[in-house]
Amino acid sequence: MCIYTLSRGCKKKMKICFPVLENHGVESEVYGHFGSAPCFILVDMFTGEVAALAKGDGVHQHGACNPVAALDGREIKAIIAGGIGSGALQKLNAAGLRVFRAKSGTVGDNMKMLRASALAEFLPGDTCGGHAHGHGC
Repeated sequence: MCIYTLSRGCKKKMKICFPVLENHGVESEVYGHFGSAPCFILVDMFTGEVAALAKGDGVHQHGACNPVAALDGREIKAIIAGGIGSGALQKLNAAGLRVFRAKSGTVGDNMKMLRASALAEFLPGDTCGGHAHGHGC
């Protein structure tokens, strides 16, 4: 499928979003929770173009995350995150975005795993239980 692999027949831009703590490009560590990440790294899997997007709503009540607005209208095909809440996952899926579970490491490491189809897609039962409630992501 063109969204998460680099098939030769795919000529579309395939921007993938990674929540990160600090912008170090593809060397950034993938952050543990989508909703509280202060920054996103956007990578075009076809062209290799990398951009950063500061996120304004990193501190919010559990369930109050507006993930689609946090992407600031950017055309994204998928998100790779260490963890995500059920509300954010539902909103992103409803907007047509797929969300994959990051493995430890950098944006670049997870890009390689995505290309190899080695990242699992988040399902509703895989989501985080809440912020600072000991549930962790």
